[in-house]
Amino acid sequence: MEEHCLTDIDFEWFRKLIYERSGIYLNTEKGGLLQARLIKRLQEKGLKSFNDYYQYVVNDKNEIIYLIDSISTNVSGFFREFSHFEFLKDYILREIFLKKKHIYIWSAGCATGEEPYSLAILLLENMKDYRFKNIKILATDISTKALETAKMGIYEEEKVKNIPLPLLKRYFQKGIRKWDGYYRVKHFVKDIVIFKWSNLMDYCSFERPFDIIFCRNVMIYFDKKTRQRLIEYFYRYLSKGGYLFIGHSESLANLDHKFRYIKPAIYKK
Repeated sequence: MEEHCLTDIDFEWFRKLIYERSGIYLNTEKGGLLQARLIKRLQEKGLKSFNDYYQYVVNDKNEIIYLIDSISTNVSGFFREFSHFEFLKDYILREIFLKKKHIYIWSAGCATGEEPYSLAILLLENMKDYRFKNIKILATDISTKALETAKMGIYEEEKVKNIPLPLLKRYFQKGIRKWDGYYRVKHFVKDIVIFKWSNLMDYCSFERPFDIIFCRNVMIYFDKKTRQRLIEYFYRYLSKGGYLFIGHSESLANLDHKFRYIKPAIYKK
């Protein structure tokens, strides 16, 4: 069992690798979590040591994705941090979409899909007021496992309990028989959400700038250098007058940026 004790040197190897590939910074408190995840993978792959696994993972593109998946935290919820959705409905829709017929939104770090589906529901509820011609929500995450759940759009009853009943009936299908206790997002909601795997550390080329970017409770896993880089990306990706939403526990206060502060966790280009 000695070879299955994660040494400080082992931890540094994996921490550096995960940081370089994903931007996620593991502090030393995560050593126990990482060791548990690695031991399980060693057993599955029939490898004898953490060094063997390290050599394996650095040479296998799919395995690094699995490793990042295993240490990622995917906490999400429908209409989480509800004040953001209220502000979007009461102010931004009126401001932007009286001028535009199209809306392009990015849910960056979408986890298991609750956030982009919440955005889709909000927009669909207000289409009659603003007569959108085209709505597209790009939803990305680094976790392939989380994206599989998001694409399915099937959630336990506990997950949807805070959605108002009229919205639940309008936008979800209640499961029966073996799916009793589950709700499925209806197809017309799914139709405006595009799920894709993406690493936020990679500079991407998009077909058009975004009107709104949601990247909430993602930057808490990054160090200052990575947050700075990400904020610069977001500024480039947004259209003029576009909005950036971050988590309420996050701030741009210590970063060099060109955004205009609107209210806590909401910024404008």
